[in-house]
Amino acid sequence: MNATLLKIATILFLFFGEAFSVYSEMVAAKSHHVAIESSSAIYVKACLVIALAGCLLIAGYMIGYKSYRNIWIVSAMSITSILIMEPLIGYLVFQQLPTRGALIGLILGALGFIATFT
Repeated sequence: MNATLLKIATILFLFFGEAFSVYSEMVAAKSHHVAIESSSAIYVKACLVIALAGCLLIAGYMIGYKSYRNIWIVSAMSITSILIMEPLIGYLVFQQLPTRGALIGLILGALGFIATFT
């Protein structure tokens, strides 16, 4: 695989890994709050989704370090993925808009992601 494809794969693995992780946590919290299912059923489903997320994140870090040769770039991408995905998924799952502080954090996170490439 050429270097550009590895870098794109890194970004995709990290974003989807963080997205699945956040989604699992939020859906479990919402499901437990409204008591749709038993706590153990919610927990097992969340663990399965978060296991997939972990696999994607590990692959993202492995490929990312190989392609970027700098763990700090990969870490910044992972953290930025959380900063971007958490408010988005929070809105999709809970139908709540972010507060002003959360919105500022989202914007700064996006700027930090762009800065990792310079």
